[in-house]
Amino acid sequence: MLVLDGIQKVYGENEENPVEALKDINLDIKKGEIFGVVGYSGAGKSSLIRCVNLLEKPTSGKVEINGKALTNLSPKELRTERKKIGMIFQQFNLLHSKTAFGNVAMPLILEGYSKQAIEEKVTELLSFVGLEDKANHYPEQLSGGQKQRIGIARSLATDPHLLLCDEATSSLDPDTTNSVLDLLKQVRDELGITILLITHEMNVIRDICDRVAVLDAGVIVEQDSIINLFTEPKTTIARSFVRTILNDALPEATLRKISQKGTLHSVFRILYKGEYANNPLLSDVAKKFSVDVNVIHGTITELQGEPFGNIIVAFNGQQSEINNAVDYIKGQKVTIKEVVPDGI
Repeated sequence: MLVLDGIQKVYGENEENPVEALKDINLDIKKGEIFGVVGYSGAGKSSLIRCVNLLEKPTSGKVEINGKALTNLSPKELRTERKKIGMIFQQFNLLHSKTAFGNVAMPLILEGYSKQAIEEKVTELLSFVGLEDKANHYPEQLSGGQKQRIGIARSLATDPHLLLCDEATSSLDPDTTNSVLDLLKQVRDELGITILLITHEMNVIRDICDRVAVLDAGVIVEQDSIINLFTEPKTTIARSFVRTILNDALPEATLRKISQKGTLHSVFRILYKGEYANNPLLSDVAKKFSVDVNVIHGTITELQGEPFGNIIVAFNGQQSEINNAVDYIKGQKVTIKEVVPDGI
């Protein structure tokens, strides 16, 4: 549905010190997918999303939506295609002199829709986002979450097939963030709209996205499904993002204890997925093998509605018994890896 092929963006390319914000970006986003791009400030996230609708023209590379290369279009043709690309922003970008109704109606007014058509469409969209009773309210009379819902309704006015979300929840509190994310899932599920979402918040990626790309210094360093990224992050930056959700950084006192030779024989990380997160695995290990099991850390969260467990354990005992316990765990369709303190 959306293909980015070799996208490069250089600012000031004719100046003495050009800045290469994006380097050979390649993405293939499927229809109906919610695809996340996560990265720290300065990683190039905003440049990337602005290159999708050509608010920033890529220095090189191709942007293709539904088989049509936007980078090859004339200005008039591009304006037509942009009508099918909605966008919502961190700071809402509402017109303060317009009511909620007027803000949602603006794209339709600019397109020359009739008064009746505008009335019907805006009423429908306000109902969809749950704010039909706020039609005559001005932005200053709305909460942050309500403003973002109006922004989403406005972005849907021209029936887009792609919705771009630029840090759409960064200004919201956790409860409001969850309600906005639920609305975005509703946009995808009920309207079939593909969503590209950029954020620095890993909880947003966890809660809504099907796949994710990790952006660092203008380069996509990792790209995978949510479950694979959480289970097997391959890069240091991906592991740091995952850790913000798993909260498994251990206290210094615990790390020193683990580091003492002979204190704890072997330390492992065990990752559960789906139904296996509810199995009494460690209890079974303690019963079946002559090993002492010490749980150092443990969390269970949800990924795409399925339980996901992350436990760090220490096994004490004969090495042969520890090896047997590890082999048993591997046979239970969970992931287990030996770790060292600086790798935890």
